[in-house]
Amino acid sequence: MLAKFSLRDLLAGGIFVLAGAYFALEALNYEVGTPFRMGPGFMPLLLGAVLALLGLGVAASGWEKPDREKPLPPSWRGIALIVGVVIFFGATIRGLGFVPVVFIGAFASAMASRLNSPLFAALLATGLTVLCTAIFVIGLGMTVPWFGPWLGQ
Repeated sequence: MLAKFSLRDLLAGGIFVLAGAYFALEALNYEVGTPFRMGPGFMPLLLGAVLALLGLGVAASGWEKPDREKPLPPSWRGIALIVGVVIFFGATIRGLGFVPVVFIGAFASAMASRLNSPLFAALLATGLTVLCTAIFVIGLGMTVPWFGPWLGQ
């Protein structure tokens, strides 16, 4: 017997609702303020509520729409590379510096998909490194060295 709902949509909507509710509730620990005099908790509360509402919409859209295709197995390569990149970034940003960590992280993230070639991943990583350096280090003045002490800088 086929289910009368889309398990994918219900799970995705549930994750959105949980994440949005968490951020909205955490935002209540800060002063919220008013729309004309916003406090530090205003935007996280608003965005958390919007995310939770979008999650409800995603879950509702999957209620009478059953999944038609067979679920794919999890991409363990992608999961391992993305989780590894997050850990790598946090563990090496101070030692390697911004530019190498962003490049390596972007390259590994692009390689999480089997559809990307190493050349495409390198081009994407180069572009993202230049863009992130321009935005965060130059534009916003983030105080992180471009190249860290582990590289002799």
